[in-house]
Amino acid sequence: MSFEKLVFYTFAAILVYAATRVITVRNPVHAALHLVLAFFTCAGLWLLLEAEFLAITLVLVYVGAVMVLFLFVVMMLDINLVSLKAGFVRYLPVGLSVAALMLIEMILVLRSKGFDAASMPQPVRHAADYSNTRELGSVLYTDYVYPFEIAAVILVVAIIAAIALTLRKRGESKMQNPAEQVKVRREDRVRLVKMKAETRPAAESED
Repeated sequence: MSFEKLVFYTFAAILVYAATRVITVRNPVHAALHLVLAFFTCAGLWLLLEAEFLAITLVLVYVGAVMVLFLFVVMMLDINLVSLKAGFVRYLPVGLSVAALMLIEMILVLRSKGFDAASMPQPVRHAADYSNTRELGSVLYTDYVYPFEIAAVILVVAIIAAIALTLRKRGESKMQNPAEQVKVRREDRVRLVKMKAETRPAAESED
């Protein structure tokens, strides 16, 4: 076995283990950390495929941004694990049925002719000055420029829709108007009341 295959099988085993622990571990923080490990090992596999740009993007975007956000939300919220596990037994048959169906589909796909190792083209070795980023940008902005622009427009529409749904005025929600807060004056919020000083009766003072 060559060194490249040894590294591949090592990363693949770690990736399968980390992905399994993501869905089986009880602590959500530990699940997020195992997902970080899965992202790192997946980036290592992409490096073996000479996809350096995708590997670096996976580490920077998902590990550096998305998973930090996940950990921040999980650790800031007081998640009641007992309530999350309340319906586990009740929905276990449905989950096992879906898992079995997905396993059967994966087996059927892997046994098809499209995944025959003998018929698949062998990967081409590139020179040392090969740039995966340049090739990806060339293909993305030439052959797939219209799908790329359509995807960008769809994402912009989704962002605008999310902002509009979040900032819409609802009767049960309380919102602040910064413009009204800036214009506020002391006379509008504070009222000074003059009252005479009260003295205690003599009998109460002697007691």
